[in-house]
Amino acid sequence: MPKMSSSGVPKKSELPATLRHSDAKAQRTFAKTYDSAMEEYGDEERAHQVAYDALKHTHEKVGDRWEPKSSPGPSDAQAKGGKNTDRSTAGGVDANATKDHLYQQASKLKIPGRSSMTKKELVEALERESSRRTKKSD
Repeated sequence: MPKMSSSGVPKKSELPATLRHSDAKAQRTFAKTYDSAMEEYGDEERAHQVAYDALKHTHEKVGDRWEPKSSPGPSDAQAKGGKNTDRSTAGGVDANATKDHLYQQASKLKIPGRSSMTKKELVEALERESSRRTKKSD
């Protein structure tokens, strides 16, 4: 099912819940990429993967929504692509962001113990909290 209407507007009813809570740019990025990938590959699972990969270059997952990044680029080693692209993903958390940025996101989500966490622990805690909030909002 196409994610964009014939007038070029994302069909909110066709978007995942996290994107319905997100800004228009995130919705357009996902929907346009999904529709293009469906045309190219004819495989819904692959189209979702391609659309999320494109979204992770411009947005990061914070709780149950996608927020614009301060600068575009891959969010983790998997999103970067290249050799060995079967790596684990950070679930939309911008693992390439600074520790300070990750701490600010953890503060926004009120993650306990964040002040003593390493960068890797902050990424993992943000991923867990985002996943928890996503399940709650579905």
